[in-house]
Amino acid sequence: MVEPTTPRGRYRAQVRAEIKECAWEQIATAGASALSLNAIARRVGMSGPALYRYFAGRDELITELVRDAYRSLAAAFGAADPKAGVAELAHVLRGWALDDPQRYFLVFGTPVPGYHAPGDITTIASEPMTTLLDACTAEHAGDPATPLDAHAAAPPGGQAALDAHLDGRRRWAGGHPAPPAVLRRALTFWTRLHGVLSLELAGHFTGMGFDPALLYAAELDALTGADDGRAEPLSHR
Repeated sequence: MVEPTTPRGRYRAQVRAEIKECAWEQIATAGASALSLNAIARRVGMSGPALYRYFAGRDELITELVRDAYRSLAAAFGAADPKAGVAELAHVLRGWALDDPQRYFLVFGTPVPGYHAPGDITTIASEPMTTLLDACTAEHAGDPATPLDAHAAAPPGGQAALDAHLDGRRRWAGGHPAPPAVLRRALTFWTRLHGVLSLELAGHFTGMGFDPALLYAAELDALTGADDGRAEPLSHR
C-alpha cells in the first residue's frame, strides 16, 4: 500500500478524492443506482480502466461514499454540546440531512440495487447511534420516568414486549449496555425523526402547504415531553 505521506501517496489520495467528488455530483443528478464509473472517468479525464486503479469497482466506490457519509454524521454528533441531550442531536441530524439530501439518502434511503455493504459498515454506522444512546442513557439516569415512557402510544404490554425483544438483540445498537427502556427510547427517537426527515427530503410535503420544520419540532416535543408550546422551533432551512 502506498503511504499517503509520499508524493505518490498524496497524488493517489487527491485523485481518489476527485473521483468521489464527481461521484457525489452524479448521485445528486441521477441517484446512486445510476452511478457510472465510465462517466466519472471521463469527468476526471482518465480512461475507464485507469479509474479501476483507484477503485476496484462500483461497489468499492459506493462503500467509500457510505463510510464518508456515516463519518460525517458521527463528526457532527460529536461536535454537538454533550450536555444538550437528545434535543440537540435532533437539531444536528436535521441540519446534516438538509445540508446534503443525497448523502442522507445514500445511507438512510432505498438500498442501491445490487450493492452489498461490507461488514465494517455496520461498525461505522453504529457510531451516531452510540452517541444517541449515550445521551438517552444520561437523561434516563436523571429522570427514569422519561417523557417517552409517559407518552408512548404502544398498547398495554407493548413496551414491555419490545423492551424484552431489544434486550436480546443489541447488534443494531453496537452492543451498547443501555437498559432496555433506553434502547427503546433511542430507537423510537431515531425512527420517528427519520420518518419526518425522509418524507420532507423526498418532497412529499411540498404541496401540503405547511412548514416541515414545525412538524419536526412538534415530533421532537412529543418525544422529549416538551409539548407545552415553549420549545424553540428548529431552524427553518
